This record gives sequence, C-alpha cells and structure tokens, in this order.
Amino acid sequence: MAHVLVVEDDQFVRSALIRHLTAAGHSVRSVGTALQALREVSQVGFEVVILDLGLPDLDGREALKMLRGITDVPVIIATARDDEAEIVRLLNDGADDYLVKPFSVEHLSARMSAVLRRAGGASGGRDGGREGVLRVGGLAVDPQRRVARLDGEPLDLTRREFDLLAFLAQRPGVVVSRKELLTQVWRQSYGDDQTIDVHLSWLRRKLGETAARPRYLHTLRGVGVKLEPPGTPGEGTA
Repeated sequence: MAHVLVVEDDQFVRSALIRHLTAAGHSVRSVGTALQALREVSQVGFEVVILDLGLPDLDGREALKMLRGITDVPVIIATARDDEAEIVRLLNDGADDYLVKPFSVEHLSARMSAVLRRAGGASGGRDGGREGVLRVGGLAVDPQRRVARLDGEPLDLTRREFDLLAFLAQRPGVVVSRKELLTQVWRQSYGDDQTIDVHLSWLRRKLGETAARPRYLHTLRGVGVKLEPPGTPGEGTA
C-alpha cells in the first residue's frame, strides 16, 4: 500500500483512479487544482503523486516545478499530451515517470511500484527493514519520504507536526527542551512556548492521546518533552 495524492480536474477520471487505487489497497486523497495539490503536499506525507497537466488554475509543468521546491516525493505525470519534447522537459524538471492517457490501472500500478522501488520505498505499504525509518513502538517515521504511520495506518500530519514528530523520533526517550525544539524545528532563536504547546496538543490528538493520558509524548514540567513507546515508565509527566 502507498499513500497517494491524485491531482486531476476531470471528475470522471479522478473517481475512476480513486476507485481502482483504493481497491488495490492504496490510501488515496485527491484534489482538482494545482494550488490544492501544493497545500496537500505541504501538510501531508505522501509516497507518490499522480499529476495531470491540464489543471484549471496552473499548468502541470509549473505545478511540478513548485512541488519540487517543497518536496522530493515521487511524481508520475498522467496526461493526454504525448509530445516527446514535452515528456523530456518534464522528466528534466523532476518528474519520475510519465503516462499517456488512456492507460490501464494495472499499468499505473506497475509504474507506481517501480517508482517507489527506485525511491527506496517498499511495495505493499511495508517499510520494514528500510533504512532511515525511525521506529518508536507502533510509530514508523520516514523523514526522507515524509511519511509517518501509527500501527500501520498513515498519519495525516501538517508539515510542522511531521517535523516535530521526526525530530523527537530521532531521540527516543531523550528529553528535549522547548528551546531546542524552537531552534531546531522552528528555526527560531526565540519565541513563545505556547506555539510549541499548541503543536504538541495537535500531534497528541492525532496519536490518539492527551496530555493527561499520554502514550508517546511525555512532558516533563520545567524540562521539556520526550517521545517513547507506550508502557515505558515515565517520571514527572504532565
């Protein structure tokens, strides 16, 4: 299984892709414009993006360039355009593969598997054994692909929530001060602790916990916060 974003403005094509990819076991989100795609990619960790070129607000080639400015997620171009020079330009601009409509879902699935293998992904949605995946209990965080899963299910995280979780997952069991979080995650030398507390609260909610009943995120009063597997004895948490 892969976490897929389908960027397609044709509702019929979009619905067909969603239906078939979901039936194949993939987790699918979809949008109809380039700006929506950029917003989704900046906030959610995807393993592959299927991008149409004929979008209503921005040409797909420009959308691809903007995507490459914020992420290295594999992008498969899916379009009716079949000009060879255009294909070469798109591949040079950062596309990982190119499919000309009409195509079968089997063909798309095979191309997705190949792209994910090249990107270091694991087919079938399993990231077991993949280098670079951070594991803390039932959490699996892949900083390179910007994908996080809890007990095998993808987490729908904003960009900042993912950065915060990945930073803590690199230091399991280590108490990290708010000052260090502000410096390393927010890239600020000073700021309001409330910003960190708000993001921790949002992250806790998505991890299925609260500050009063923590599972992974533990706050130590006056010291900082740590990420550790459920069941690990904690001290001074709040």
